[in-house]
Amino acid sequence: MSRQVKDLGCLKRLATTALVMGGLVAMAAPVAAQGRGGPGGRGAAPLPLSGARTAEFTATEGTWMSLDVSPDGQTIVFDLLGDLYTMPISGGEASPLLTGMAFEAQPRFSPDGESVAYVSDKSGGDNLWTMRLDRTDTTQVSRGNNNLYTSPEWDPAGDYLVVSRAAGPLGGSAKLFMYKADRTSPIATGGGTGQQKMVGAAFSPDGRYIWYASGTGDWQYNARLPLYQLRRYDRETGNTTTMTNRYGSAFRPAISPDGMWLVYGTRYNADTGLRKRNLETGEEEWLAYPIQRDDQESRAPLDILPGYAFTPDGSSLVVSFGGKIWNVPMDGSDQAEIPFAVPVKVDVGPEVKFASQIDTTAMVTASQIRSPVASPDGGQIVFTAFDRLWVKDMPSGEARRLTDADHGEFHPQWSPDGSTIAYVTWDDADGGHIMTIPAAGGAAVQLTSTAAMYYNTAWSPNGQRIVTSRGAARDLKTAADIFFGPSGAEFVWVPSAGGEVTLIAPTGFRDVAHFVDGEDDRIYAYSPIEGLVSFRWDGTDVKRHLRVLGRQGVPGFATPHANEPEYLPRRPFPWRMTPDPTDPTPQTEPGGPAPAGLLMMSPEGNQAFAQFGNDIFVIDLENAGPTPPTVILTQLAASPVPVRKLTDVGGEFPSWTADGQGINWAMGNVLFSYDINHVEAEEAEEEATAHGRALIRARALAVTDTLKEKRAEVDSLETAVEEAADSLDTTGDEASVETLRDDIMRLQADSVQVVADSLIARSDSIRAAAEEVAAKADAIRGGDEEILADTTDTYEAVERKIEVELPRDIPRGTVALTGGRIITMADNPGDTTGAPHVIENGTVIVTDNKIVAVGMADSVEIPEGAEVISMAGKTLMPGMVDTHYHSMWLVPEIHPQEVWQYLAALSYGVTTTRDPQTAFTDVLSYTDRVNTGGLIGPRIYSTGPGVFAGENVRDADHAKDVLRRYSEYYDTKTLKMYMTGNRQQRQWVIQAAKELELMPTTEGGLDFKLDITHVIDGYPGVEHTLPIAPIYSDVVKLFETSQTTNTPTLLVSYGGPFGENFFYATENVHDSPKLNMFIPKANLDMRARRRGPGAGGSPGTAGWFLPEEYVFPRHGEFVEKMLEGDARMGVGSHGQIQGIGLHWEMWAMGSGGAEPHDILRAATILGAEAIGFGAQLGSIEEGKFADIVILNSNPMDDLRNTVDIANVMKDGRLYDGMTLDEIYPQQRRLERRRPGESDPGATAAGIARR
Repeated sequence: MSRQVKDLGCLKRLATTALVMGGLVAMAAPVAAQGRGGPGGRGAAPLPLSGARTAEFTATEGTWMSLDVSPDGQTIVFDLLGDLYTMPISGGEASPLLTGMAFEAQPRFSPDGESVAYVSDKSGGDNLWTMRLDRTDTTQVSRGNNNLYTSPEWDPAGDYLVVSRAAGPLGGSAKLFMYKADRTSPIATGGGTGQQKMVGAAFSPDGRYIWYASGTGDWQYNARLPLYQLRRYDRETGNTTTMTNRYGSAFRPAISPDGMWLVYGTRYNADTGLRKRNLETGEEEWLAYPIQRDDQESRAPLDILPGYAFTPDGSSLVVSFGGKIWNVPMDGSDQAEIPFAVPVKVDVGPEVKFASQIDTTAMVTASQIRSPVASPDGGQIVFTAFDRLWVKDMPSGEARRLTDADHGEFHPQWSPDGSTIAYVTWDDADGGHIMTIPAAGGAAVQLTSTAAMYYNTAWSPNGQRIVTSRGAARDLKTAADIFFGPSGAEFVWVPSAGGEVTLIAPTGFRDVAHFVDGEDDRIYAYSPIEGLVSFRWDGTDVKRHLRVLGRQGVPGFATPHANEPEYLPRRPFPWRMTPDPTDPTPQTEPGGPAPAGLLMMSPEGNQAFAQFGNDIFVIDLENAGPTPPTVILTQLAASPVPVRKLTDVGGEFPSWTADGQGINWAMGNVLFSYDINHVEAEEAEEEATAHGRALIRARALAVTDTLKEKRAEVDSLETAVEEAADSLDTTGDEASVETLRDDIMRLQADSVQVVADSLIARSDSIRAAAEEVAAKADAIRGGDEEILADTTDTYEAVERKIEVELPRDIPRGTVALTGGRIITMADNPGDTTGAPHVIENGTVIVTDNKIVAVGMADSVEIPEGAEVISMAGKTLMPGMVDTHYHSMWLVPEIHPQEVWQYLAALSYGVTTTRDPQTAFTDVLSYTDRVNTGGLIGPRIYSTGPGVFAGENVRDADHAKDVLRRYSEYYDTKTLKMYMTGNRQQRQWVIQAAKELELMPTTEGGLDFKLDITHVIDGYPGVEHTLPIAPIYSDVVKLFETSQTTNTPTLLVSYGGPFGENFFYATENVHDSPKLNMFIPKANLDMRARRRGPGAGGSPGTAGWFLPEEYVFPRHGEFVEKMLEGDARMGVGSHGQIQGIGLHWEMWAMGSGGAEPHDILRAATILGAEAIGFGAQLGSIEEGKFADIVILNSNPMDDLRNTVDIANVMKDGRLYDGMTLDEIYPQQRRLERRRPGESDPGATAAGIARR
């Protein structure tokens, strides 16, 4: 071979080697991380919870059983407690068809009898499924886990299924959708629009018509009938015709196989029945009455009546009511029971139950720090705890009070030079003022001469002015219900040295004034309508800078308490009850976009933080442009400006550091500090490194491309040389070969240099990382626990627990309560009959705040020196536990010194409250004040704010992050899982709760299906009544296994008119001396002078009802069954009326026949156990806390005697039941701070009275 050819071969190998080396450099780029495939991550279990217990029994009666009859008339398929069963049409023992943790219901046979359609949440949320009865195929027909499906029905040909589908996992205004049975995209059918709800579809035999029940909206409280009417949809013409007009509504249509008969449900008087209509003549008559009470006054997640079906020949209707299954002949002859025995074996989740301990330490550690703000030099933090002002040297100094004042101190802010702190005060009698105090300590200076309600302080950048929001003090002093804020609030400023207050402008929806450094002429503020704005000192020249929207909840899903007030951070009153008509982007459906709670510009003016719910974000505005951006937090990928989320667990009270490089916030008594500057520097470094690596990759690719070209030239020349080697002059080719050799050698060198550069860069990176790891190891060995993570992806705010203490309020001394009847609620020694433990002529010895002895008078030795108080003729029972208490509502941010709601509750014997869903966390501070004696009231426990669907729980780890707020920061020991999403999400929450040792309760949600899944999943509590009635032993046995406590709150009955309306109509509320002692007159007036829609917080379209219309006696029957067995009930007033409300609730619960002692047990020991304090509260036993109610008459004779209260002892202090004057250990009158309403009768002017 010629030399030229050899040289070309060598060049080819060199080029190949260089190409490989270049390829290695190009391949050095990291592969992008794989994203998760959906909620829970790829491979996450659709229903992650496994059964740990079993509800196993034989059921001969059942609650709300939907059924169908096979086309051959031989078999019935039905549901019971979320499982499916079959049995012969003649009855007998049922055979399980589908069982397990999934809730499966509403089965319907296919026309060929080979399959059943049903609704199941086995995928994690509701979906439509079909299953062949030979079990050879199970098909998920619908998709997604965030819809609610109701009442599937096959078309006569068996090709399609029609089903009601609501956009939201827990309900909504459902529409009819048609699915092909072998899975296709659904087709909306029936012509439903807007808020129309369409349920219970039924085909005509020829398939042309679809009958269904149509209503407006998902449900109504205190509804006026009718709510539903039957409509018929013509599939050929698209026309819809209304087919009924009954006062009692019309629902659940069924058409006989021959098309002759229509059967449907309707309400008549207070009961439900079935009507039959001859479709040829139009004549109607009753088929069965009464039957199962319908569910038209709740969400009806399993339809308005359980499913029923004609026999194939159309001669009978097979239907369940009264807990049984019946064959009801269409000719009006006697019905026949179809007996059944169901071998129930329901999987139940693990028990989630923990015993909490009441803190007995001498000092109370504040459970909440509020409004933390760092000093300009970062060396100190000022904050509010126990409603008093504190300052702490950072990081490890001891917190100290700045004043010794005995009024509330709120919303502190540092002066720009750090020498002075401005804040506002509140006193129930005197009102509030703007104050300053030297940061180093000294006398406080009152800047204002006129008392008002001031809030949200801010210093101007030059330190010469202090801006606040202001309202009339009168408005807060006299607030009788929800404090809706001052009338005509306004921005004002006062010279920082003191002087006249100057009006800036009305606040409107704006609030939280603040400044940007160097902009002395503009004030920034936030409005949920306008967004972040600024304006001049006279309120003019308004400029908009930023608007942020997020999503609260699940689209299409409305909370059952939709009219509750909506609060925003830093505001002492709600900004709306419903969306404001001036909102430029109002919600068009529940769960739509909602404004951020707070936006604040940074001191540098280049960023803003946003607080949305429990999350805090930073938004970069440096390159925002002239048009104010709108950021939608659910669409951050499309955000017009950069957005960073700072929180994982959550946060409150965010504030900028003075240099704008960091943000502080708090949760509970923990301070979080986030260093934005550090994170941005790390991001810049990472970006520079990535840019350098990109340049190396670009060089490698360029070398590779050039080598490819040279290699192609070599190949071409090699071919040419070989062909002409012996016949042509190759001098020119030799020159070309030499040139190519030089080029390739140079390129090889370049390629080697690229590889070297890459290796050097990697080596530098590894060396730097090693040095950083070594430094961190040294720091950790040295005890430094505040080491930042390696990357911004894992960076978390620095946490510091701020421990502030005040002495606990504990009475001292020993008292003997002698000669009374004692209903102990303790086990009855030696008794095997279950008789109540009642001691006649008993004695209770209390030392400090503990019961030290209980027994017959002659068996208890009274200690020497003890004070003896005769209880002769009295009945003693444990203090009552309100397990579902709402204050309706506490005032956030600026806290009154007296809480009349707490006084009213205590005066009526409620010594412990648990508030499930407080809307905001201020309850933690109110609790601290009760524990230190600053407030008189019951023991205050709460779940804190509920865990709502707006959390959008993504997976099990995210659920733990959300719940850590409660276990690590709020320390509530409990939480309220408030309809947090689909079944999968709710199971993640209960699993996280068990791991974090929290006892969650749940929102019942007017949803029987939801309630049963809560019980199956092992939730410790279900709030509100199960909305259907009656309820049978199958549900009771499930509760007994799960040991879930149901607190029915019958004053706000689900499934019928609120029980409170009955008591307003039958009790003298308005003129009650005791209620008037504690409840503001205006509050009683709005509740008791007139009743109607919305009266006293009672929503809905009706306010007065015939006694027979009330559903609570029917729910009372369920209470009786639960308490007769081993199931658990609590008593909760819902805060509908303070104090006496718990007694109304007990009376309502007892209306179904329960024994008075069982109701008292629910109100005491069972309630204490439900909230984790059964070992310390709830009974009169040695070693328990001294919470005792002393009655003038015996409640076991008549439950209504519970209100005949002589005295209340709470934590060892004995109060007069009428006035709450303290009797023991001190004798002192209750000092009322809140001014009462003056009597206009003493006014000199007016029409003369005779």
